[in-house]
Amino acid sequence: MVESPEDRIRNLDFWQGKIEIEPLSGGMTNRNYRVKDGNKTVAVRLGDDIAVHMISRANELAASRAAEAAGISPAILHHAPGVLVMDYVEAKTLTSADIDNPAMIKRIIPLLRKCHEDIPKYFRGPAMIFWVFQVIRDYANTLKDGESEYLRDVKILLQRSQKLEAAAGPYSIVFGHNDLLAANFLDDGKRLWLIDWDYAGFNSPLFDLGGLASNNQLSEEREASLLEAYFETTLSEPLWRRYKAMKCASLLRETMWSMVSEIHSTIGFDYKTYTAENRARFDAAYAAFQEI
Repeated sequence: MVESPEDRIRNLDFWQGKIEIEPLSGGMTNRNYRVKDGNKTVAVRLGDDIAVHMISRANELAASRAAEAAGISPAILHHAPGVLVMDYVEAKTLTSADIDNPAMIKRIIPLLRKCHEDIPKYFRGPAMIFWVFQVIRDYANTLKDGESEYLRDVKILLQRSQKLEAAAGPYSIVFGHNDLLAANFLDDGKRLWLIDWDYAGFNSPLFDLGGLASNNQLSEEREASLLEAYFETTLSEPLWRRYKAMKCASLLRETMWSMVSEIHSTIGFDYKTYTAENRARFDAAYAAFQEI
């Protein structure tokens, strides 16, 4: 008999007594719960390795521990195969409207720098490289293997990806979060936290910056100020073009992630609509990029 998520949580060798389990919203590759154990409240994430998305829970654990040591993510209290138990932070989950605010961008920039620069100081063991263009190539092969309904689009998407990869260099490498959705930022009123390290790995900083902008639909004015604040320099045309190429790659990866999820995911989520929305945004961003 298949173990239910709730039973999987109850059977952990961690609890001090009877527990109360409450599902939390969100999570497109995992399930999240708030669990009360006596006077203590913790967060529990359930998720196994997902080969088609290159998600390794061992890498997620290592990145989560390093992020905790860097002071930007909640403490890991316990882990088991496919399970993370961490401190529960009483905080507001940010929305795209929250992020589209100069004051919030000002708070996010030092958090990103800590991620990019400090996590490698604490990361233990082999670390992944999240190279978005290789992810896109692998997704194309996964779509072919699965005889996806989007196969006729794959060739042109790969051609566009190749052009973007050439345009986004030269590259510098940092440790990226690589999934900067608004829901992965928590604000406890005093500070920001960054959570969910499923895709963490070395990457160009432009991918996180482009992902932050594309996921939260920032205006070009906000994007320009984001880049100038992060790099602490006046925005140049070459940097702007490299950034725009990587932002397009972020949108393309999200589109193809959803295409693959339509075939392989068992989580109840409307991936088809998500695919269509991201494809439209990618097409618009790519058309604008070609005009730069």
